[in-house]
Amino acid sequence: MVFLSFVYRFITNFAFLAVVYFSLNFMEKYPNRAILAILVLVYAGMRAASTLRAFYFFQKIEKLEAETKRLQAPINDGSGGTNARKQVVADVARLRRDGELKSYMDLFFLALIVLLCVAAIMRQ
Repeated sequence: MVFLSFVYRFITNFAFLAVVYFSLNFMEKYPNRAILAILVLVYAGMRAASTLRAFYFFQKIEKLEAETKRLQAPINDGSGGTNARKQVVADVARLRRDGELKSYMDLFFLALIVLLCVAAIMRQ
């Protein structure tokens, strides 16, 4: 399932990139192309801000993971439930790492889209 989530994220980002590319290239009139490029830039800026905010969230989760591991060490005296707690911490760490990779993928495609929009605005 993890691999499919990466594939899905790649395909959706690539489809958005293709739609932007073809829509900007098939616009004949410069004012229409410039307006479309500016609107796409605004949308890409909002998505980039959301992605960067997710990185801040992932940093907070990483701090919570470290604190949980630190507090869990003295508890591991053989009492019940420690394996379940370790599994939860491991699952959260895996989900955080996967989320960070997906955010990097989003930022890469957004950077490509910004380059396309700037190139479309610059050419007349």
